[in-house]
Amino acid sequence: MFDQVVFAGGGNRCWWQAGFWDIVKPELNLKPRIIAGISAGAATACMLYTNESRWVMDYYARALSGNTKNAYWGNLVRRESVFPHYRIYRQALVDIFAERFDDIQHAPEIRIGVSHLPRWLGARSAVAAGIIAYNIEKYVRKTLHPTLGQALGFHPEFVTAQECATIDDLADLILQSSSTPPFTPILRRNGRPVLDGGMVDNVPVSALDASPGLALVMVTRLYPREQMFVVPHGEQRRIYVQPSRKVPISSWDYTSPAQMQHAYDLGRADADDFLARLPRLIEVAAHS
Repeated sequence: MFDQVVFAGGGNRCWWQAGFWDIVKPELNLKPRIIAGISAGAATACMLYTNESRWVMDYYARALSGNTKNAYWGNLVRRESVFPHYRIYRQALVDIFAERFDDIQHAPEIRIGVSHLPRWLGARSAVAAGIIAYNIEKYVRKTLHPTLGQALGFHPEFVTAQECATIDDLADLILQSSSTPPFTPILRRNGRPVLDGGMVDNVPVSALDASPGLALVMVTRLYPREQMFVVPHGEQRRIYVQPSRKVPISSWDYTSPAQMQHAYDLGRADADDFLARLPRLIEVAAHS
């Protein structure tokens, strides 16, 4: 039914996507040809094709059990990283993919987006400009597909998970797509600094092929739109679905792994509603 799928970014909020997908995929027997993902959305897509959500949640419960803070300010004195996120996230990616990395080759083509910095700005200035633009889009304009980042000169690159020869390559690619200082360092791809793919567009529909048919777009935060809606794009019809309420976990909170279950459960509940409303959405798509 859905030939292409988008997993928007959102950090821990992407557990909502996992719950949604675990209901919708088997019910509709989904076998997408292409998946586009940003940041944790890309990690979620890869996780769903290599592991079970329950196993990964149990993993995080163990991995985060000893982490009591999101910032260790005393590390400034020791000249160590204040934020534990990069270390934990990278190790998690390696551990999650370790046993079934080869399954990625049998998954749909997973296109993972990174944002390249404007050439007229240095790395530090670009980070500051990008974060300011990102937050204006998120909290002020509340735009579904932002434009400020591209106006500043940020531009996207999409790399497929299948191009990654090793687990480390895949972990590095996902981390580059998630690069959000200060939670992560400024990361580099092929020697060039990159930032979170959401600096260009957190909902990477631009990575989809322009082929006709239905595309499913899963966002992770609330926009001033209906919960489910159709957007025509040439001969393609994109069905967007967003959570029914604010996902009950913060993007970069590494102290509350139990909240992952609540986000996941919300996704499952919203999936049931989506399936009930899908015939009407397809009818709207057919006449749009």
